[in-house]
Amino acid sequence: MSEKVLVIAEKPSVASDIAKALGGMKREKDYFEGDHYVVSSAVGHLLELAVPEKYDVKRGKWTFANLPVLPPVFDLKPIKKTEDRLKLLKRLLKRADITTVINACDAGREGELIFRYIIQASKCKKTIKRLWLQSMTPASIREAFDHLRTDEEMRHLSDAARSRSEADWLVGINGTRAMTAFNSKDGGFFLTTVGRVQTPTLAIVVEREEKINAFVSQKYWEVHARVQAQSGDYEAVWFNPNFKKQDDRPNDKAERIWSEDDARALCEKINRQSGQVHDSAKRTTQLSPLLFDLTSLQREANNRFGFSAKTTLSLAQSLYEKHKVLTYPRTDARALPEDYVPTVYQTLEMLEGLPQYADNVQDIVTHKWVKPSKRVFDNAKISDHFAIIPTLQAPKKLSEAEEKIYDLVVKRFMAVFFPAAEYDVTTRITTVADEKLRTEGKVLVKAGWLAVYGREAQDAQTLPAVAENESVLVEQASVEEKATKAPPRYTEATLLSAMEGAGKLVEEDELREAMAGKGLGTPATRAAIIEGLLLQNYLRRDGRELAPTYKARQLFALLKGLGVSELSEPELTGEWEYKLAQIEQGKLSREVFMEEIRNMTVEIVDSAKRYEGNTVPIENPAHLQNPCPKCGGEIVENYRRFACTKCDFSLPKHPGGRTFEVSEVEVLLKDGEIGPLDGFISKMGRPFSSKLRLNEEFKLEFDFGNETKEKDEPIDVSVLTVIGKCPKCGSNVYDSPKGYVCEKTLEKACDFRIGKTILQQPISAEEAAKILAEGKSSELHDFVSNRTKRKFSAFLVLGKDGAVGFEFSQKKARVVRKKTSAKK
Repeated sequence: MSEKVLVIAEKPSVASDIAKALGGMKREKDYFEGDHYVVSSAVGHLLELAVPEKYDVKRGKWTFANLPVLPPVFDLKPIKKTEDRLKLLKRLLKRADITTVINACDAGREGELIFRYIIQASKCKKTIKRLWLQSMTPASIREAFDHLRTDEEMRHLSDAARSRSEADWLVGINGTRAMTAFNSKDGGFFLTTVGRVQTPTLAIVVEREEKINAFVSQKYWEVHARVQAQSGDYEAVWFNPNFKKQDDRPNDKAERIWSEDDARALCEKINRQSGQVHDSAKRTTQLSPLLFDLTSLQREANNRFGFSAKTTLSLAQSLYEKHKVLTYPRTDARALPEDYVPTVYQTLEMLEGLPQYADNVQDIVTHKWVKPSKRVFDNAKISDHFAIIPTLQAPKKLSEAEEKIYDLVVKRFMAVFFPAAEYDVTTRITTVADEKLRTEGKVLVKAGWLAVYGREAQDAQTLPAVAENESVLVEQASVEEKATKAPPRYTEATLLSAMEGAGKLVEEDELREAMAGKGLGTPATRAAIIEGLLLQNYLRRDGRELAPTYKARQLFALLKGLGVSELSEPELTGEWEYKLAQIEQGKLSREVFMEEIRNMTVEIVDSAKRYEGNTVPIENPAHLQNPCPKCGGEIVENYRRFACTKCDFSLPKHPGGRTFEVSEVEVLLKDGEIGPLDGFISKMGRPFSSKLRLNEEFKLEFDFGNETKEKDEPIDVSVLTVIGKCPKCGSNVYDSPKGYVCEKTLEKACDFRIGKTILQQPISAEEAAKILAEGKSSELHDFVSNRTKRKFSAFLVLGKDGAVGFEFSQKKARVVRKKTSAKK
């Protein structure tokens, strides 16, 4: 029996490329085999860290008694959707003829982690070597096999990879459970998630929103003039030539005048006056943008098409995996390998066969614009994967959205080889009565790379020609009133940029340097981070803008109040990246780093545990406009409730695990009810929608689509049918024209009712009786969601408080959970 080597790649497509480069391989179902090699792959992460059984407290029952979670050894559990691939790799690793295993996962920390977890789960003790690939050309793959690294050489990278994974797990699990336990003191369950990346990302959006809310608009004025020259008129704006930017006046600019009287005096001074003109011209060049990495592609697609980061990633992944027309998309590099020049020419040859790109390709090839410049070809600028470019495969049957992403990548790929665009920029200064007016003109001289985008004749703002010191006349001067604007909210495009550049927010030099080029999250995870914040209702979409919810404000009040604000600051990521880099370089031991993380985790939990008060301080608490419905007093926000300052009336902030927005509380106080609202979570952990209303005792209640409150009209119970006993007071429940109601409602001693129609689903007397007798109806199929307007099926169930809610079938519940897991 001849000895063989097992090669494990990170993705099937990479395994296929390696098998082709090695040659002589026969394809089996999910692996390739030849005389010397067996080549297979993972499909990304196959395993994840698991909560040890002794700490595995079910969600909804998290308390401080079970914290902190500090396992001495980290268990692994298979990811269900890829469990079959893990079983295959375990079988291959156990084969007697396989004596050596080569790690061919992506060259970087995450690739190392994927492989190490597979080896750990399979308990493999065979010889391990490392294939370090920067390029996927056959020649590069064969060369890498000639220079395999030893397992000892990779030990430090492995330590860093495991440390990052375990540290994120410890802080995420303990931080989330501690904050949730603190917020669930009033009963119920209010999930409060935190994480090393998601919380600082949310902080960026919250800080911007606070600046917007605190912004006070200021009026200012500008003086505009239409100036007559011999060859024609042009527009000009007054400016202060001695203007200098001052830190304490961020809104100030050279053309802004802060007094209307001053502006009008200037206007009168120059109007109908003669002056002299002086032009200064400068030839400027503009290089093409760099090739796309994932984050820049997501930004461009959001700006151009409104695609979310998640959508763009999904489309790029489809173009990579399904259509095979783009290279690997989850990259943070914007350069190509230095040996990729021949492949670029092959790619251009393929693109020349596509009519929409043929002319641009011919220009590149004819003028020999593909050159081995460091701007495009630089191994030093590539970590795990190179930039996103088209492959040698021509596209077929792309969807409209896929075509848009493919076109973005192709045009960026071609543009990077074109010469710079050239402009003539003219600055014209007109001097009138010792005052200065400025005009700028811009003319595109050579389109360069802009030709790829069809912009040869655009971007031109021409000025009428003038002679040096020609005398001109201000035909008309006018004053324009304007106002300063608040900073804009983040869009996904600008938030991705902020996440990418989060290192700039870090003050300490070493930490900022550690985050250079990394930022918050990775290109592959940033979309998921944003989607997670939306899913957890920390953020909401308002058109293309992202706005923080009230739940986000609550989170930061809690972190600050408990003294664990570091969870919201990018410095934490900077410190980790700095120390993980030291581990990779062998300058810091994994044990020391993990001990620091464990101590930090204990401090986070203890901070929440030892907090003496029942609440935390709120900065600038909301004072509601609508008065207390019970006594007319003022309603003021505290950490846990909206409470009256004169009586005992109050409203919880998180009914049913959903956070009230202040605007929603205002509606509830004014109208006595609101909804239906989405986002509530039942005690079984299932989402539901409901109205909320204030009952006659001014207590908050769920109202699941039952009819409106009863009028004070008499009901003759002698002619009504009794269908069961009231679960709240034990009295008879009647089938009345207004619903299935407790007889005590006539005396206002009980408020139990079941509506005859709930979310457009008729409720028969038989089903109402069944709910009263058994606590649960049959499965009903014609409910209509207020939010999506779609039909759905559910059981009606009787809660402990007598409220009627929804319960979904186990089959549906499993599907919902699976989808939720995928989003995360």
